[in-house]
Amino acid sequence: MTQKNDLQHLSDKIQAFCEARDWDQFHPPKELAIGISTEAAELLDLFRFKSAEQIQGMFADANVREKIEDEMADVFFFILRMSQMNKVDLVRAVERKLEKNALKYPVETAKGSNKKYNE
Repeated sequence: MTQKNDLQHLSDKIQAFCEARDWDQFHPPKELAIGISTEAAELLDLFRFKSAEQIQGMFADANVREKIEDEMADVFFFILRMSQMNKVDLVRAVERKLEKNALKYPVETAKGSNKKYNE
């Protein structure tokens, strides 16, 4: 299965899941954007005040890793749901954004640097 087919398969599963629960009414773009932000904050909270060594240990612990994966899945769920509800081709959007970023961050000037393109 290609990545696009994988994404479409997940999007279709999310659509079926939400429609079975009559949730379309709760998923306008604003609410889905709030959901993305909320879930991303929950993911971030898992790492708050943790050192790089502690974070490495978190990924090594199966129970903690599952919590991290669950939060990542929640973020991805809302992103896929927003794209599904608003007919956004995420594969195309990411490819287009990579092209834009390639212009902002050419390898010659960006390699090994964490500076923003306008710095």
